[in-house]
Amino acid sequence: MQAAKRPGNYLDMLNPEQRQAAEYGALDPARQFRAGPLLVIAGAGTGKTMTLAHRVAHLIVAGVNPERILLLTFTRRAAQEMIRRVDAIVRQAMALNGARNAATVLPAGVLPWSGTFHAVANRLLRRYANNLGLDPGFSIIDRGDAADIIDVARHSLGLSKKLQRFPKKDTCLAIYSRCVNSQQALPDVLQETFPWCADWESELRDLFRAYVTRKQQSQALDYDDLLLYWNHLLAEPEFAGEIGSWFDHVLVDEYQDTNLVQAEILRALKPQGDGVTVVGDDAQSIYSFRAAEVENILGFAGQFSPAAKVVSLQQNYRSTQPILDTANLLIAESERQYQKQLRSTRKGGARPQYVTVEDSDAEAEYVVESILGNRETGMRLMDQAVLFRGSHHSDRLELELVRRNIPYVKYGGLKFLEAGHVKDVLAVLKWAENPKNEIAAFRVLKLLPGVGPSAASRCFGHLAVGEFRFSSLREFRPPAAALTDWPAFCTLLQSLSGEAAANESWQPQLGQVRRWYQPHLERIYDGLDTRQADLEQLEQISGRYPTRERFLSELTLDPPSAAGDLAGDPLLDEDYLVLSTVHSAKGQEWEAVFLLNVSDGNFPSEFATGKPHMIEEERRLLYVAMTRAKQSLSLIAPLKYHVTQQRKDGDKHVYGARSRFVTDRLLESMQRQYHGRVDSVSVWHSSRSDKRIDVAARMREMW
Repeated sequence: MQAAKRPGNYLDMLNPEQRQAAEYGALDPARQFRAGPLLVIAGAGTGKTMTLAHRVAHLIVAGVNPERILLLTFTRRAAQEMIRRVDAIVRQAMALNGARNAATVLPAGVLPWSGTFHAVANRLLRRYANNLGLDPGFSIIDRGDAADIIDVARHSLGLSKKLQRFPKKDTCLAIYSRCVNSQQALPDVLQETFPWCADWESELRDLFRAYVTRKQQSQALDYDDLLLYWNHLLAEPEFAGEIGSWFDHVLVDEYQDTNLVQAEILRALKPQGDGVTVVGDDAQSIYSFRAAEVENILGFAGQFSPAAKVVSLQQNYRSTQPILDTANLLIAESERQYQKQLRSTRKGGARPQYVTVEDSDAEAEYVVESILGNRETGMRLMDQAVLFRGSHHSDRLELELVRRNIPYVKYGGLKFLEAGHVKDVLAVLKWAENPKNEIAAFRVLKLLPGVGPSAASRCFGHLAVGEFRFSSLREFRPPAAALTDWPAFCTLLQSLSGEAAANESWQPQLGQVRRWYQPHLERIYDGLDTRQADLEQLEQISGRYPTRERFLSELTLDPPSAAGDLAGDPLLDEDYLVLSTVHSAKGQEWEAVFLLNVSDGNFPSEFATGKPHMIEEERRLLYVAMTRAKQSLSLIAPLKYHVTQQRKDGDKHVYGARSRFVTDRLLESMQRQYHGRVDSVSVWHSSRSDKRIDVAARMREMW
C-alpha cells in the first residue's frame, strides 16, 4: 500500500505521537485510504481532542468522503467542537495545497454522521422503525419521565403499599438501567451493587416487565432503549452488514466511558476493526456507576487479529512537572493499566501540597485564605477550583464563601430539563408529537385545575377509544374546575397535531404553548421571573432545529444547563470561584485546584471498600482530580470529622485516617503543611489570697 500524500504542513503542529495517531493508515492500490483498528491512549492534558480532530481531517484530506465517517462522542457539544476543528484543519490543508475552495470536499455540516451514541441511535431507529416494530414517531423520555413510569407501575402492582420498605422509583430505575447497560442478570446486579434490594428480586422483575409494557404501549423509548434497540438491530447480520457498509471509518471519543452495549455496537459495525479508531485513557475511567466498563479499553487491542495499533500520548500541555510526578506515582500503583509517564512542556512549578487541618472549619478557612492569596497575586477566582468527592462535602466551605462575600458557582446540580415548568411546556409538544405518550399526557392534563390522576386516566382512555385523534377530546367532559379552560386546551392540541404542524415552520408553536401555559404557570409556581426567562431561553433554542421531532429528541438526549440551576448567579460579579464534584470536573482545567477531604472513607469512598475493582476506580478518580491542576495543587486532609449528634459530655467526632492512596512515597513528592490555630501558652500564677471556699457544703445544701 502506498502512503497517503501529505498536501501541506497542517500536521506539523502535532508532536510525534499525535502525528503518528493522526496519519495512521495508507492508500491502497485503488487509491482508497485504509487503516486497521487503532487505539489512542491519550493521557490527561495530552491534546486528545486536537489529535482526534486532526485524525478526522487527515481522513478527509486523504480522500475519504465525510459522509462515510461515523464519529461517536458522549456529548453533542463535543461533536460540535470536533466539527468546528475539523472544518478549520481541512480548510487550512486545502489552502496549503493550493485549493481555493474547500467546499468541494466539505459538505454542509462537515460530518453528517457525528454525534452522541444516543443521537445516532435515534436517527437509525427512526429509519428502521418498521423493522423493529416501532412507530417512526416514537417519543424519547428522559430519566425523570422514566422514573415516573416506574412509579406508576410500582403503584399499580401494589408495591408502594408493602409492609416492608420497597425501593423508590429512582432506585428501581437505576437497577433496571444497570441490568441493561452492564448486560448482567438481575440477581447479579442486586448482589453486587444493590444488596439492600436483594429480597425484592421477584417483585422487581414484575415491575420491570410492567415498565417495558407501558413504554411499548406509549411508543416511548428511554435512553437505555435507544442503545438496546440499536444493538438488537445490529444483532441481525443483514442489518449489521448494511449499516456497517455505510461507513469506511468509525471513530469513538472517550472510549473508556463506554458500556458493554456500546462496545457490542462498535464490534457489530466493524467486526474486523477496519477503519475503527478509539481514543481514551484507562486512567480516567471513573463512571462505573453508569455501567461504564474499563475493560472495554483495556481489552480493545487484543480483540482483533492482528492486534490493534496502540499509540500512547504522554506529552502533557496542562500541568507542571511536579504535579505530574505526583500523579504518575499515584497511577503507577494501579494493578492493570496502559503504562504511561506524563511529561510536561511547562517548566518550573512548586510541588503539590499535602495540607492537614484540624476539621472542616479549618479546611474552609485554609481554602478561602489560599484563594484570596492567589487572587492578590493576579490569579482570577475563575482560574481556581475546589473539587470534592460528594456534593455535600462543600457545605461548610460554601457558608464561609458567603460570609467572606466570595461569589462562586457549583457544578453537579439540576439540569435545565429537570425544572418543572420546562418539563410542563415540553410535555405539551411531546404529547402533540406522539398522542400515545401516556406520561406526557398525564403531565399536561394535570396542569388543568381540578384534573387529578383519575380524571387524567379517564381522559387518556377516551382518547384511545377515539383512535388517538385530539379532535375527540372535545367530546370528553372534564371536571367542573377545568370546564372553562377545556375548549382552549382542545384547540391548542389540535393546532399542534398533524404532520404540517410538526414540520413546517414549527417554531411558533412554542409561543402558542407559552401563551396557553402562562396562567397555569402563575397558578402553580413561584419565582415567575426566573421561570419565564427559562422558557424564553427554550424558545430561542428551538430556532436551531428544523423539525419538532429533532428538537424534542436532541434536547432530551443532550439538555443544556440553566443559570437558575447554579448555586449562585456568577453573572452578577466580574469573577467567581468554581466548586465542583470530581466527576463533573473531568475534562476541565484550572490554574489552582484544591481537593477537599483526602482521607480514607472519601478517597477511596467507604462504599468501595472490599471491592478491588472499585478501589482501583477510586484511585483513578483521585488521579483525575489531581490532573485538573495547571500550576498549583493542594490535597487537604482533615484530622477529625464532627458528627451531628451532640453528646452531653462534649462534641462528637471521629478521626480521619490517611488515605491509603497517599503512601509514604507519594508524600515524598509533596510539600507537607499543617494549617490550624496554635493555642498560645500562658503562665498561670496561683492567687496569694488565703481565702477558702467550701464548695462541698454548698453542693450538699442544694438538696
